[in-house]
Amino acid sequence: MLVPCRNIRFVWFLAFICLAGSLYAQEQRDTVAVERRTRVDLLHADRGYANQDLLPDVQVLVGHVQLRHDSMYMYCDSAHLYEKTNSFEAFDNVRMEQGDTLFVYADYLYYDGVSRIAMLRRNVRMINRNTTLTTDSLNYDRVTDLGYYFAGGQLADEENTLTSEWGQYSPATKVASFNHQVHLDNARFTMDSDTLRYSTETKISVILGPSHIHSDSTYIYSERGIYNTITEQSELLDRSVVRNGSSTLVGDSVFYDRLTGYGEAFNDVVMNDTVNRSMLTGDYCFYNQQTGSALATNRAVAIDYSQGDSLFTHADTLRLITYHINTDSMWREMRAYNKVRTYRTDIQAVCDSLVFTSRDSCLSMYKDPILWNGAQQLLGEEIKIYMNDSTIEWAHIINQALVVEQKDSAAFNQVSGKEIKTYFRNGEAYKAEVIGNVLVAYYIEEKANEPMMFVRMESSMMDLFIDNRQWQRVVFFVSPTGTGYPMTQIPADQLRLANFSWFDSIRPRSKEDIFEWRSKGAGEELKKTTRRAITPSRDMINAN
Repeated sequence: MLVPCRNIRFVWFLAFICLAGSLYAQEQRDTVAVERRTRVDLLHADRGYANQDLLPDVQVLVGHVQLRHDSMYMYCDSAHLYEKTNSFEAFDNVRMEQGDTLFVYADYLYYDGVSRIAMLRRNVRMINRNTTLTTDSLNYDRVTDLGYYFAGGQLADEENTLTSEWGQYSPATKVASFNHQVHLDNARFTMDSDTLRYSTETKISVILGPSHIHSDSTYIYSERGIYNTITEQSELLDRSVVRNGSSTLVGDSVFYDRLTGYGEAFNDVVMNDTVNRSMLTGDYCFYNQQTGSALATNRAVAIDYSQGDSLFTHADTLRLITYHINTDSMWREMRAYNKVRTYRTDIQAVCDSLVFTSRDSCLSMYKDPILWNGAQQLLGEEIKIYMNDSTIEWAHIINQALVVEQKDSAAFNQVSGKEIKTYFRNGEAYKAEVIGNVLVAYYIEEKANEPMMFVRMESSMMDLFIDNRQWQRVVFFVSPTGTGYPMTQIPADQLRLANFSWFDSIRPRSKEDIFEWRSKGAGEELKKTTRRAITPSRDMINAN
């Protein structure tokens, strides 16, 4: 059936009118819903009145006033309701409630129903489950669910109490931020900061400015990091400092567990012990306070500054071990291994590994050790150095012992034996005892630095006396054999002992040079021998 054209136009017109009406009705419903959602509703008041002359457009409410805005209920003794601006003022015994988790109390409240901001004044308390915020002036933004104070306030939960000049707290996220004179009080420690963020849920504080943490035995300084106030574990950045007793740990980033006394640091790390006047540095270090153990790697350096001149020791790895900690029998052992280099102005050394024990103040050097003191070079399979208050007293060279003194670029005094004991006074060698298979090649001088004869001798035991870092006198305890040569008649093959070695090229020249490892040449390493259990003594020789 055909429909006339004018009827089709009429059908389309009716459809348009229906659609427009539907859209308008929906818009009206949305408008009413918005108005209902944003309007402050009066639920109850004992009495109310209006006076257009005194208080135009104001409804005065008195007695058990109850108001509601969305899900927030508000109570007070009296109120002024401003219907045109959708706001009100509340006076005395003010209380705001949202669900069963958020309660706010004050003496005065101004509430704007459009912006949904509450301004509370005098004796303000915001309670969110286990958290209470107390201040004299609080603004609470219900849109962002954020309350903030600006004239001093306090936030307290079951673990910590925090005060500051300015602060804010979100009941939704349970996170608070604080600025200016921030103080955190805990039963075990206190924290003072410039800027701090704190979670009342996790009890973790985020350090955002210069902060000082004090406990009974520990002090922490940091400008950026986190501190768990329950576990007392911290992750600190930006050259933070952890001090426990006489020990201080500094690094670009530091992890520290105060309860276990464990600290770990990365990049440009310094561990300093002011009592023992020693220091460990490196790009990675850890320290365990309870066990007294420490380790440093990656450009690791041990520094002893107990004397006027500091002793610097570098190795791939430095390890500190404490025995019988917190007892009268306590002693420490410092181990350095792989490519050890040591520098002090009066003494330098290289070896593969070393061990220093505080029990007998002995430093033992292993695997191709070399020790330099002025123009003196001492080497052997093993060298033991005995200290007194960080000052070297004597050194024991064990197996394939060799002492070389450089006279000039081509002249050397040399002595070798199975063992050599060298004694020091004020940091300088003054005597050496050579024991077993003694070989000596040295210049006899009539005047200082004026040699008159070169001597090659053999014996079983001898003493060498040194003054002002120069060989002065040689004493043999059994009849030696040997030959003396005038200076113009020295055979070329007699100038050096068979085991002569001069390793000046690998000697550390400064505290910076300890990082540059230079090894012996191929074939110059000592092959280890078996050490005899008993060596001859002067008494044994004299008895024979």
